[in-house]
Amino acid sequence: MPNNKIDEKNINEVLERGVELFFPKKEELAKLLMSGKKLRIYCGFDPSAPSLHIGNAVLIKKLGDFQKLGHQVIFLVGDFTGMIGDPTDKLATRKKLTREEVEANAKNYQKQAAAYIDFDGDNPAELRYNSEWSDPLTFKDLIELSSNFTVQQMIQRDMFQERIREEKPIHLHEFLYPLAQGYDSVMLDVDLEIGGNDQMFNMLCGRDLMKALKNKEKHVLTMKLLADDKGAKMSKSEGNVVWLDDAPENMYGKVMSWPDGLIGIGFELCADIPFADAQDIYKQLADDQANPRDLKMKLAFEITKINHGEEKAQAAQEYFIKTIQKKELPNEVRSEKVEVRSINIVDLLTKIKMASSKGDARRLIQQKGIRVNGEVVEDENALIDIKDEGIILQRGKHQFIKVIYK
Repeated sequence: MPNNKIDEKNINEVLERGVELFFPKKEELAKLLMSGKKLRIYCGFDPSAPSLHIGNAVLIKKLGDFQKLGHQVIFLVGDFTGMIGDPTDKLATRKKLTREEVEANAKNYQKQAAAYIDFDGDNPAELRYNSEWSDPLTFKDLIELSSNFTVQQMIQRDMFQERIREEKPIHLHEFLYPLAQGYDSVMLDVDLEIGGNDQMFNMLCGRDLMKALKNKEKHVLTMKLLADDKGAKMSKSEGNVVWLDDAPENMYGKVMSWPDGLIGIGFELCADIPFADAQDIYKQLADDQANPRDLKMKLAFEITKINHGEEKAQAAQEYFIKTIQKKELPNEVRSEKVEVRSINIVDLLTKIKMASSKGDARRLIQQKGIRVNGEVVEDENALIDIKDEGIILQRGKHQFIKVIYK
């Protein structure tokens, strides 16, 4: 087992880069890290989607920083809590998922996380599922655990207060989510939990439960959110959410569509470059010393390289320059064959899997994100004629499919 790397400079960087808040105090966690004790550190991920996204990667990357310091890191898949649905920042009740749905969603999580943390070697990360301890809980166990919290504690959350004002329902199971997440800390016997700043309430519930059941201090570290100084984040409606299973050219192109205000924080949170270099980029942006487009291309390259390797990142960059900057079609466009000469645009998008569903197809059309032979399609009832030479269907700025009649 490797010795922990007690390097004050490295420890300070890990505790500063991308970090928002500490509980109880940064100084106490720094002292613990400097003591040489091997800490157990975890972050949990609810499998609410078939892929992790770049916001999840920010947290996994921080786990990797602590792993490099020699600590035991735990990648927790919330296959139990994922069925409840985290109410954080939700002004309406989330749809509950089945066990089959969460298991299907989590299928590739370890492979994606392996770009940031090491599941092999002398100090491998642990992969755990919280159904391991939450499934066997009895109703008696649940009552005993819930006795450590009050209704007042739970209802003070901002989104619950908002629902009360709007006379929207708050379901009892939503109160149980922070309890279930807090129980993870107890069963994993962790010293530190990492999460987004929006997870602070849930993580502090785990800290309270750890004190109540084990009389042990659990440190909490919250990370900055990937948002600009005006609070603008990636969004599904803008089509620029970066999923870790995105193809390299799509990943690169999505980063290039981010607002310029995300460049600095993007380098700090997402890029595998020295912290000093990331800090220097903030200075360049503030003093207008650099072209934001050039910096964004570097950021897109770095993010794609982490997830797909340098060779594919280079190819993605060349693809972007050719298809977007020079407005040329790529040399290789995937072809799909259809058996009809004329087809509704929504049906066509779903048939060739350019959209995941008819609802997704309609949303793309409403947002003017679909082109046929370079022309924007604005009518979801439009009939598309498949010419003898085929047609080029384009989604967004960087996805092309040639449709051929067979």
